[in-house]
Amino acid sequence: MSTRPLIRVRDVMKPHFDMVDGMATVAAALEAMRHVDTKTLIVKPRSENDELGIVVLSDIACEVLAKDRAPDRVNIYEIMVKPAITVHPDMDIRYCARLFDRFDLSRAPVVKDREVLGVVSLTDLVMKGLVPHL
Repeated sequence: MSTRPLIRVRDVMKPHFDMVDGMATVAAALEAMRHVDTKTLIVKPRSENDELGIVVLSDIACEVLAKDRAPDRVNIYEIMVKPAITVHPDMDIRYCARLFDRFDLSRAPVVKDREVLGVVSLTDLVMKGLVPHL
């Protein structure tokens, strides 16, 4: 049994992400994306009683591109997943990987006290969390 150092989600997450309104069109959201490396759009809650949504580029590929829908006629709310499954920044990356596996996720918002701190992906978990420690 090996003893690995505890690596937390906050240590491997990307702190840069893009937030969009659910009413935005896919075209407008893609144009407004500044952090393409996250491949994620976090959808803002509409009120304090609402939850975060999430759209990943594969959602756009499957729901807009593959179905030959016009990106300027599709709203984000039509293709988003809501509520988004979120992870806490103090979570051990091993548990985060298990959560991703259980729910077939590729990435998730990192949230503490209802504030989005970043986005973590499977790639981040493996390449930043596992590879440097082999």
